[in-house]
Amino acid sequence: MLSITDPKILIVGGGEIGSGLSILYSCLKDNIIAFDIYESQNVDFVADAHFIPIQGDYFDLVIIQAVLEHVLDPKQVVAEISRVLKNDGIVYAETPFMQQVHEGPFDFTRFSESGHRFLFNNFKQISSGYTSGVGTSLVWALDFFFSGLFRSRYVGKIARIVFFWLRLFDNIVPDTFNIDGACGVYFMGKKAEVNQSGCEIIEYYQGNHKIN
Repeated sequence: MLSITDPKILIVGGGEIGSGLSILYSCLKDNIIAFDIYESQNVDFVADAHFIPIQGDYFDLVIIQAVLEHVLDPKQVVAEISRVLKNDGIVYAETPFMQQVHEGPFDFTRFSESGHRFLFNNFKQISSGYTSGVGTSLVWALDFFFSGLFRSRYVGKIARIVFFWLRLFDNIVPDTFNIDGACGVYFMGKKAEVNQSGCEIIEYYQGNHKIN
């Protein structure tokens, strides 16, 4: 992904090491700067992603996982990511779509795969799609269904364990259906002088409900 010998990497919302990032930390720990809104052993400073306290054109890669649903203004956060990235710098983002509320009052937004792509409309796409599909979405729904039915989050967690095997259907269901019912979506793009229009995002749609 990065051909740079000594890349500068920023992790937005890095209070916990995100899914799949352990290898990156083991290989490039000294190249990583991480921040979050709370202190932890994984962060270098505490800050609000709406106002990243770092000079512009500094990082080669910015990673933001499971954060954009928790900020009040996702477009402002993406603008800040663009600002601190070098020209041709890369962003990688993962954000929920078909997930129920988590983090209680600090949960604000969801994005379809197309909506997530358009959020990064000033980036040239490298790759975009879903991180987990309809099977995983169903497990989330069953968790909250049984939690509500029995008025117990504990029962919901048991249901999640009992029905974990439904996640395997993510690998069987075609991508177009998984995109429309994705549990989570991702976007990887390069900072560039582009601006995807509304018409272009409609043409871009990758799901199974195309309008003829």
